[in-house]
Amino acid sequence: MNLREFQERIGETYLRKDSDRGLFESYAWLVEEIGELAGALRHGRPEDLTHEFSDCLAWLASLANMAGVDLETAALRYADGCPRCSSSPCLCQDSTH
Repeated sequence: MNLREFQERIGETYLRKDSDRGLFESYAWLVEEIGELAGALRHGRPEDLTHEFSDCLAWLASLANMAGVDLETAALRYADGCPRCSSSPCLCQDSTH
């Protein structure tokens, strides 16, 4: 499945429930999942990484659905490499991107 199909599936599955919860509360769930991902990365539990990355991606897709953002279109910002210097690998001198 591509990114657009994934986002559509998340919308079919969770949009009504997440919309009832609200954008900010759903964002808080994403932040919680990112914390769980941080724990899996920090503690070197590779068996948990796929699970935590998928949870983060699902919450991001749900937020994008609620905000009316197509993630596949958003991803195109990086199609040519770094959106600041247009290089791949990035040639920017600072690490603030």
